Amino acid sequence: MLLLKLTLVPAFLYLLAQVARYYGPPRAGWMAGLPVVAGPILWLLLQEHGADFATHAAMQAIAAIAASELFNLVYARCAARSGWPLTLTAALGGWLLAAMLLQALTLSLPSVLAVAGLAVLINSRCLPRPAAKDVRAAANETLWLRMLAAAVLTLLASLAASRLGARWSGVVAVFPLLAVVMAVSTQRMQGTAAVQVLLRGMLLGRLGFAGFCLTLVLLLPRLEGNLAFLLAALISIGLQLQSRRLLPA
Repeated sequence: MLLLKLTLVPAFLYLLAQVARYYGPPRAGWMAGLPVVAGPILWLLLQEHGADFATHAAMQAIAAIAASELFNLVYARCAARSGWPLTLTAALGGWLLAAMLLQALTLSLPSVLAVAGLAVLINSRCLPRPAAKDVRAAANETLWLRMLAAAVLTLLASLAASRLGARWSGVVAVFPLLAVVMAVSTQRMQGTAAVQVLLRGMLLGRLGFAGFCLTLVLLLPRLEGNLAFLLAALISIGLQLQSRRLLPA
C-alpha cells in the first residue's frame, strides 16, 4: 500500500500536467476531482479501523469539500495580488479555518451534502473568470519536483489520517494536495489567469468525488468493504464523465 501511495499520485499528477499542457487548465482541474488521493486513504482507514470508522470519515470528507473550495477561492483571489508563497499561506490558512469549523459541527448526511453543495455554488459565482487569451502556454520544466512534492504530501496526509479520529481523518483525506501542487506550479509558470481557470475547472470535479464518498457512506454498512469501494469508484467515474459535458470547449 505504501508503494501504491508513493507512485499513484505522482503518476496521476504527471497525467494532469500533460492534460493541462495539451487541453488546458480547466480540463486538468476537472480531472483532479477524481478520488485518486482520498480513495486510497479511505480504503486504508477501512482496513485499519473498520467499516464504521471509514463510513464516518467518508461522510466528513463530503463536508470537507467546503474547506477545499475555500482554499481554491482564497488562492484564486490572492494570486491576482501576490506571489505564490503568500498566496499559498493565505489559502492554507483558509482551509485550516474551515476544517476546524467543520470539526466543531455535528452534521447529518443531508447537512454535509448541503454544505458541500453550497460551497460549490458560492465558488461558481465568486471564482474569477479570466479570459482564455490571458492564459499563457504550459511548460513541464519542474514536473519532477511537483511529482516528488505530491508523493511527500500524500505520505504525510496518509500518516496523519491513520492516526486521527474519524472526523479529522475524513477532512485530512480531502486535504487539497493536488490543488496545492498544481496551483503553485501553474501560477509560477503560467500566471494568474491560468491558475484561476484551473481552480474553476475543479468545481465540476467535485461531482464525481462527492458521488464516490456518498456511495461509501451508503454501502459500507451493508456490503463487503472492497465491493463497496469498487462500486464507489465506478459511480465516481460515471459521474465524472457526465460532468465533462459542462466543460468549456
